[in-house]
Amino acid sequence: MHALTGAMDGDMVVRFLLALALGFLLGLERESAYIGQRKVIFGGVRTFPILSLYGFACGWLHQLGVAWLLPAGLLSVLALASLSYADKLRRGLVGATSEIAALLIFVVGAMTLLTDLRLAMALGVISTLLLSEKAALESFVERVDKVEFLATLRFLLVTFIIYPVLPNRDFTAYHLNPANIWRLVILVSAIGFVGYFLVKQFGQRVGLWLSGLMGGIVSSTAMSIAAGRMARNHPARAPEALQAALLAGSVMYVRVLVLIGVLNYDLAVTLGWKFALLAGAGVLLALSAWHRPAVELAAPAQPDVRNPFEIRPALIFALLFVALKILTEFIRNTRFGQAGVLSLAGFTGLVDVDPFILSLAQDPGGGTPLVLQAILVAVLSNTLVKGVYFSAQARTLWRGALLRYALWGLLHVPLLWFL
Repeated sequence: MHALTGAMDGDMVVRFLLALALGFLLGLERESAYIGQRKVIFGGVRTFPILSLYGFACGWLHQLGVAWLLPAGLLSVLALASLSYADKLRRGLVGATSEIAALLIFVVGAMTLLTDLRLAMALGVISTLLLSEKAALESFVERVDKVEFLATLRFLLVTFIIYPVLPNRDFTAYHLNPANIWRLVILVSAIGFVGYFLVKQFGQRVGLWLSGLMGGIVSSTAMSIAAGRMARNHPARAPEALQAALLAGSVMYVRVLVLIGVLNYDLAVTLGWKFALLAGAGVLLALSAWHRPAVELAAPAQPDVRNPFEIRPALIFALLFVALKILTEFIRNTRFGQAGVLSLAGFTGLVDVDPFILSLAQDPGGGTPLVLQAILVAVLSNTLVKGVYFSAQARTLWRGALLRYALWGLLHVPLLWFL
């Protein structure tokens, strides 16, 4: 709050000029839109700065004790915008963007005086960007798959409704915390969605190697299967398909390490150099598969993946996580012991390593040799099975693919003893 007696100090001058600048910025955008589209002008490069200064003046008088003037000023701008909108409707026009912008710039003008300047600047600049990028936003909406959009929206709604009311405490002897479990679902789904979005937006337009990197963020297994299918259908590009599969497998180590780091930083540090070595080995093996692109053209390999923000995959992940956590604890505390846990790790590698590894990462004793060995066995199993998936389809390159995946798998073995 500023004690105003009629004189303006340096801070007040800055706030006044900012209100003027933000109004001019928004007015300039509206004026250019009217000129480009030949629309009837509601307000432009002069009206919007005046409305911003009007808000600033109402805020100033509000601080001087005329408390009713600020809401009255807002109501007067609302009345002006309503008249303009009613005139549009009478002439068969639609759209209230400029009228809403007029109300917003009045509020922004008042906020430059009454609140933190950064908030007022953010509102003004972001509003201008949204208005100026109308064509790009509308084009994006047209390209969005409506079914996937609704699935994502349902997931987010359920998350924001369910997650806050989930109990944040342990249940049963297996320390099952509903809030932590759903937090993991959100984390894994969010990381997967980044890769899913990249694949959907750019997968058809980039090279195979970049397709492999992006697909590995979502599912390196699905990417390996898709690359194998491409090698079968387009034998001339089989080496490039193998390169994409190996790169996707390399990304898997980075993705898993990031997930572990969110839950258990110390465990991620312990595994860091091992996973970096394994990821680097995958990149080198991918480079060894490189050759000059063939004349034959084919679309990049597209993994058959589902939107990670759908309800069903999220619930399946949560159930797998709970089941594997209970099974791991049960096996560890029975006569099967270490051998049983490592056998389970090898089995989970055939399907999906994320639920199993994250259940281990939550263990308070997350840095024990058994946990480290189980994680390495799981990723070893997963890497080998991806090699089998690819080689079974790439008939022209199955020996070279199996050899590279076998070498990659062998590199895991000495790491099991360097814990």
